[in-house]
Amino acid sequence: MEKLSERLDRPVVLVGLMGAGKSTVGRRLAKRLQLPFVDSDVAIEDAAGFTAAEVFERFGEEDFRDGERRLVARLVEGEVRVIATGGGAFVDPSTRELLNERAITVWLDAPVEVLADRTGRRDTRPLLRTGDRAETLKRLSDERRPTYAEAHIHVKSGEGAHGDVVEAIVAALEDYLGAA
Repeated sequence: MEKLSERLDRPVVLVGLMGAGKSTVGRRLAKRLQLPFVDSDVAIEDAAGFTAAEVFERFGEEDFRDGERRLVARLVEGEVRVIATGGGAFVDPSTRELLNERAITVWLDAPVEVLADRTGRRDTRPLLRTGDRAETLKRLSDERRPTYAEAHIHVKSGEGAHGDVVEAIVAALEDYLGAA
């Protein structure tokens, strides 16, 4: 059987709410598939010279999303790789359309309680700096679920091992490519 990474003809892009594990799982998935990995937030930081949170706060969400949209468009045009996007990237209609056309999108879906725990470990999320974190995440989850559901693949991510999530993604990619 041909190796999965050799059957991929486009990037695999992880989408979902902040704290769902896109960066951590993405690095492990890339290693498992023997593909390069890029985190769009890190790429934004490299390009801007500020953290993604600083760009968001200094220039506002609209400018941040515009820069993110252009960066993601460049990333999907490159080599086949695993890309972790920021939590709001897939919410942008033009970014979502581009990703669903030029990549295989994977929604990592984690319970709000898990997201609240993971995002509470560091104060780097501008959208979570005011108000109750769990309440904000619940609202974002409710608002964004229908949008994230437009991803090609849906994988549950929770309190279990990241390796299990990676294997679930690999199996889902095999099924997706078999059906495509």
